[in-house]
Amino acid sequence: MNILFKNIKELIQIREKSEIFISGKAMKTLPSIQNAYLLIKKGVIAAYGPMSEYPEYEVDEIVDSTGKMILPSWCDSHTHLVYAGNREGEFEDRIKGCSYQKIAEMGGGILNSAKVLKNTSLEDLYLQSKVRLEEVMCLGTGAIEIKSGYGLTPKSELKMLRVIKRLQNEFPVTIQATFLAAHAIPETHKSNKELFLKTMLEETLPIIKKENLASAVDVFCETGYFTTEDTAYVLETAQDYGLKPKIHVNQFNAIGGVGIGVYYNALSVDHLELIRDEDLAVLKGSKTMPVALPGCSFFLEIPYTPARKIIDFGLPLALASDYNPGSAPSGNMNFIVSTACIKMKMTPQEAINAATINGAFAMGVEHEVGSITVGKKANLILTKPVHSLTDLPYCFGSNLIEQVYVNGKAVKN
Repeated sequence: MNILFKNIKELIQIREKSEIFISGKAMKTLPSIQNAYLLIKKGVIAAYGPMSEYPEYEVDEIVDSTGKMILPSWCDSHTHLVYAGNREGEFEDRIKGCSYQKIAEMGGGILNSAKVLKNTSLEDLYLQSKVRLEEVMCLGTGAIEIKSGYGLTPKSELKMLRVIKRLQNEFPVTIQATFLAAHAIPETHKSNKELFLKTMLEETLPIIKKENLASAVDVFCETGYFTTEDTAYVLETAQDYGLKPKIHVNQFNAIGGVGIGVYYNALSVDHLELIRDEDLAVLKGSKTMPVALPGCSFFLEIPYTPARKIIDFGLPLALASDYNPGSAPSGNMNFIVSTACIKMKMTPQEAINAATINGAFAMGVEHEVGSITVGKKANLILTKPVHSLTDLPYCFGSNLIEQVYVNGKAVKN
């Protein structure tokens, strides 16, 4: 099906194919065309330009976009969308003053989710996850990374990855699967973390490769969880199975995980609520994307990733939701963009760059999505009538999306 959007108030994030991510001062620039047209052919961006240069096309549908804007759909590069149940009880515990770390020490947190997931069938897990995916698609997400990590046993981790695989097969949205091999240490291995990691990797990696269940591997590199040595062991082992590294790092403590990520050419290092000058220096010149997760900071009331420090150092930055039941139970990327502007002092242009083209790079799909580029998938957001792109983060409690398109097809609301 060929679709023509006419009279677009502003066509946002137009890029050449050579631009795969945006860094430093350049993040303040968001290339656009006012009073534009956009042509979609067979689900792919085919042409665009100003209406003054508009040629006639034979198409199946014409969408009059007067007063409305079009931008690439959100690229959410860090989620845990596949999980069972919820952790609303822990939400009340935190309101009463119990910290995230204290809840984890009492058997809550990740361990709590793992217990519920173990007793949830693959079909039920799929149905719960399907609802969440449909919701975030309607909210503008056109590419998403989904991690395992709430299994904590080979059997349960594979269950999660197979659910992600089914979502990939049954939904048009771009989905990248990540094997979160080391998320927490289960009670059965509290005294033998090395055996846990060895067992997890040896029993899952061959199956993951055989069934093509993941493209990346991840580790929670944090005090009380997994050390830099543990992280290196996991990344090194998974490389032999073709899995690209990603790391949870510097959320509560900075223990050197950023350097490990850069050494292993990680796609991204995520969280970074705490970041040192030496971390910035090691990221400089690398192709490892720093990723901020402001939804987690909002929900847990912990510091926000110092976006200004990272961007002003000349580095790129991506934004993601961290959608999960314990520390960020929302996949609404519109809220993430708003929060980045309000709490992290990112400009609207920086935040949109971070949530589109840089998010795509952080999950390895920069050549498919993330910008208005000829040949990329037509994963788009058509806004309601708005004054300017600043309205998107400014009106943080309003839904300014009229229609989302994935592969050139309208997503049913």
